Amino acid sequence: MNTGNSKTKTKIWVVSEGQERSRFDELATEEPLEIRLSVTNKTLAVTMRTPGADFELVAGFLYSEGMIKNKSDIVKMSYCVDPNIDGEQRQNIVNVTLKPELNLNLKSLERHFFTNSSCGVCGKASIESLEQKGCPILTDDWLVNPNIIYNLPEQLKTAQSVFNQTGGLHAAALFNPEGTLLKLREDVGRHNALDKLIGSGFLADELPLNQRIVLVSGRTSFEIIQKCLMARIPVICAISAPSSLAVSLAQVFNITLIGFLRGQRFNIYSGRSRLRF
Repeated sequence: MNTGNSKTKTKIWVVSEGQERSRFDELATEEPLEIRLSVTNKTLAVTMRTPGADFELVAGFLYSEGMIKNKSDIVKMSYCVDPNIDGEQRQNIVNVTLKPELNLNLKSLERHFFTNSSCGVCGKASIESLEQKGCPILTDDWLVNPNIIYNLPEQLKTAQSVFNQTGGLHAAALFNPEGTLLKLREDVGRHNALDKLIGSGFLADELPLNQRIVLVSGRTSFEIIQKCLMARIPVICAISAPSSLAVSLAQVFNITLIGFLRGQRFNIYSGRSRLRF
């Protein structure tokens, strides 16, 4: 198996009607990314991700977890340069230097930041703790035409270049109120794809994303809603269903949550007032 960046080529055998033939296929690459704090050399998070846009992923993760608020909070990000670590593996470690004034007390964090591609970060903080952190209830300062919502999945499908070649990636896409695709990020993990998307906006000084729509390719969980809330994204659409906790969180903070967006239909779980019928 030959590992590249976002795609990995492997030999497979196709069996059809009792006959087999060999060919090469491309898979979505999945490798661990370790996020280290440079000053303490401590591991802050380990996530299984698709290589590419790693710095965006790290920035989006730190921002959506409330550890940083401004781009200037990040002094430096770099890949590991430890000569004792295999060269390829060094690309799976990102060292982050944060402003010393942040005075992060890692022992006081409510959970250990260990993530994976399927379930996201485990042991997330409750809705009540997000309220205590001062996350604002999002306002209805613009309305969305349902006809715009209908057209989002086709744009995402067309833009998913790696998925079209591998069939194994999730995507998070950002749209403006007119339904124009602004950017898209892919990853084996739904949460990673969204972190990359938010991190891209964070590093480009585009946050808050308070007049944007996000579409995720899978289901919506509590983690997805929380990350969008931190970035002030008011409208979240998904191809599949939301979880019960995702709906509760969306309702508390007045987020428009849409699920089962397929063809000319979708379900509204929260924030119906933003839709202009």
